[in-house]
Amino acid sequence: MRDVIIVYSGRQFSQEQQDAGVANNSSYRCPKCSSPHSVGADRIFDGRLMFRCARCKICAIVQSSTSTDESYLEFLDKCEDGGGAATTDDLRLLMEQEKIIRPKKEIDAFLAGLEGKDPLLEEVLRSDRDYVVDFRSLEEPPPEYGNDVNSMPVDEGIISVLKAKGIEKLYKFQEEAIKKILQGNDVVITAPTASGKTEAFCIPILQKIAEEVSRFGSLRAGERGKIMAIFVYPTKALGRDQMPKITELAEPLGVRAAVLDGDTPDTERARVLESPPDIIVTNFDVIHYHMMHRTKFSRALRTAKFLVVDEAHVYTGVFGANVHHIIARLERLASSKMQIAAASATLPNAADFCKALFGREMQAIKGRGRRGRVNLAIIFPSLRSHRSLALDILKEAAAKGKHRTIAFSNSHLGSELLAFYAARQGVSIRVHRAGLTASARAGVEEMFKSGKLSAISATPTLELGIDIGDVDAIVSNIVPVNRLVQRIGRAARRGQEGYAFLALGNDPISQYYKSHPDDYLSDQEFAYTDPENPFVKEFQILAMACDRPVSMAESKGAWDTVQKLVSRGLLSLEKERFVPDFKKAMAVLNSYSIRGIGSRVDIKLAGKIIGDRSLPQALEELHQDAIYFLAGRRYRVKALHFERDRQPYAELEAIPYDYPYYTKALTDEWPSILEVHERKKVFGIEVAYCSLKIQKRVLGYANVEIGQEAAQGKTKVMFDQPLEYEFFTKGFVFRAPRPEETMSKADDEEYVEMSAFHASEHVIIEGSAMITGGASQDLGGISLGSSGLIFVYDGSIGGNGASKVLYDRLDKALGRALRILSECPCTSESGCPRCTYSYRCGNNNEYLHKAAAIEVMNRAVEGEATKIGDDEEIQGDRALV
Repeated sequence: MRDVIIVYSGRQFSQEQQDAGVANNSSYRCPKCSSPHSVGADRIFDGRLMFRCARCKICAIVQSSTSTDESYLEFLDKCEDGGGAATTDDLRLLMEQEKIIRPKKEIDAFLAGLEGKDPLLEEVLRSDRDYVVDFRSLEEPPPEYGNDVNSMPVDEGIISVLKAKGIEKLYKFQEEAIKKILQGNDVVITAPTASGKTEAFCIPILQKIAEEVSRFGSLRAGERGKIMAIFVYPTKALGRDQMPKITELAEPLGVRAAVLDGDTPDTERARVLESPPDIIVTNFDVIHYHMMHRTKFSRALRTAKFLVVDEAHVYTGVFGANVHHIIARLERLASSKMQIAAASATLPNAADFCKALFGREMQAIKGRGRRGRVNLAIIFPSLRSHRSLALDILKEAAAKGKHRTIAFSNSHLGSELLAFYAARQGVSIRVHRAGLTASARAGVEEMFKSGKLSAISATPTLELGIDIGDVDAIVSNIVPVNRLVQRIGRAARRGQEGYAFLALGNDPISQYYKSHPDDYLSDQEFAYTDPENPFVKEFQILAMACDRPVSMAESKGAWDTVQKLVSRGLLSLEKERFVPDFKKAMAVLNSYSIRGIGSRVDIKLAGKIIGDRSLPQALEELHQDAIYFLAGRRYRVKALHFERDRQPYAELEAIPYDYPYYTKALTDEWPSILEVHERKKVFGIEVAYCSLKIQKRVLGYANVEIGQEAAQGKTKVMFDQPLEYEFFTKGFVFRAPRPEETMSKADDEEYVEMSAFHASEHVIIEGSAMITGGASQDLGGISLGSSGLIFVYDGSIGGNGASKVLYDRLDKALGRALRILSECPCTSESGCPRCTYSYRCGNNNEYLHKAAAIEVMNRAVEGEATKIGDDEEIQGDRALV
């Protein structure tokens, strides 16, 4: 592909420079050697600029001005004075002292422990644009082994299979899990990817099935079977991927297993229903659908005695709340409790989370995996953007180093942008994320597995255990350390040496971890869900009535929900039972997704559905003229259609390859407290956890230049008629202390006060990401003008439990927010992306005041008392846009 060159004010930028985010880093004439365009400007993470001549090596660091051109004039002054400029070697020493880059001798020490010279690590760790926060080679000690497989209380057929695979001993955690499951305990097994969790739950369940039907290796000729166990996986692809393992262990016992999901052909479906297998492999979407439609399959499920839930950590938030009720409905139809065996990635609160998810006590069993050595580097982008750093590592690993690489992002947009830039620079890469069709994701998996792709840009969809072949390198944005371990589990699974690069970003928590890397290695992800979500309960009680009418005795535990459904004409009382109006109920339930609440907006191109997005997120991403990324390409939203009695959809159109922008919505939100569930004091601040109504408006959008990591769009377009949406959720509210000292020195006290609260809201949410285990991505926040009221709420309709996690740890979050603000070296009044900015800000990151926010946080942690006030006092001005 031929490079496109941008010419800006007489200076040229290649395609690679544009994609790396340096198109505004102007090149100038050198005052010493007079070479034209030889002086480049790099922005340091603290906001200053570093000018360097590529020819004569003269350089200097100057304070940032209103424009790069003005800063260049200051550079000229320093060169003329003689004392302000230096050579590159002198500057390197200064950069090392200020922790812009790591000293060469420390990098040498990092690499000294390697066997031979590693070109990839040499290139990445010796970059003069990044700070290497930490480097270590991870070599897990071998897992503890248990006793000889011959001593296991299981059938000889299973032992023979294990020996045929060269397994003479199981791991200690596998042996412990097998014994506890055989004893009838409900267990959750936590261990990294590819560590043997499947064998740990499959062997004892198969043994119990074999004992139950009293046959050890021979089928009951001519006898119609019954389902004894349900194996549930979060995706169809993962369920089918695990079938060979299950079948290999089941066949020697004469135990039959089969898959029934949305992709099962009609002939295979009929065969499964005519002669049910002992084990059915499926997902909760299928179980939910068949129970409420009272199908033959739902009746077959009633004989199940065992439930296996793999990748249990996936069922957080709203999805987990739905799963909680689906399991209760399943046991209701079976008229007995099933024994549950769950498997999960490593979680610090696995037992508590699974207790909420499954509604019972679970015994936790922890194991560790086996893999080749993984070289882990944590890198901070000192002189560039996070995306530029991730892109360079991806290119070095996948394109130059020929290492098969997965680059993880936490958002749809992040994964799309990285793939977009990488493809333009010659990397063979595709996107893998939710919102793409299942066939598109499967195609990407197959291309990678077969070697046709060298890299995948993925959201957490690829954290699951599906086999996509050898993976040599992982590039990850910031996630909790146990999530990083899960991602690292993708690399070196087959014993080869692997690489993992944690690319820190331009955000408050990355700034914090640069200075406190040990905190990163100790901060853990906490899984969360809220089965009491009132909207989930409403849908699930309606579905339960469709499964089988609800008796008066059953209705007592959900009386308010039942009465609401009666008032809507969805249920009626007949002969002491609540019976559904099936036509109305199915109209409601068929449009409901257990993976998220809210209407879906289809995405169409040339009349064909190519994806979808849920509300309310769809309003921000699919409004008129929005630029939407899909599968590595950009499209413009031609029209967003909301018509009565029709599925809403966004109509896309192609845009030129070199179109210079993408868009970011400008939003306005207004909260109302519906009910206070809990109050407490944090330091001296009163905090209330409550049910909320959020009124959301999309007022317009800002254009963000491609190649820029800007948190603020360059130009704004305001709609004549805003898009409006309201939803109910849960969250907490408190009144922040006033920054009286900073206000007293300001010309515009009200502006300073509002900006202080707005900045405080940002850093509390963004800076708490690892304290809450990454829950901040599921949160929204509102600061109400100069009232001091700050609301933090669940981004999902009805609530997902994320805000409760932060509410429970708010004291730690406030302390960390203060450290992030105080330790950030930027001198801008509004702060910067590494302290006060939020990439999700609907106000275009305007109205922020760093010094005032520091005062607010100081007053908070020092115990200044504030009260939320009575209902009539809980009011404030709308946020400024």
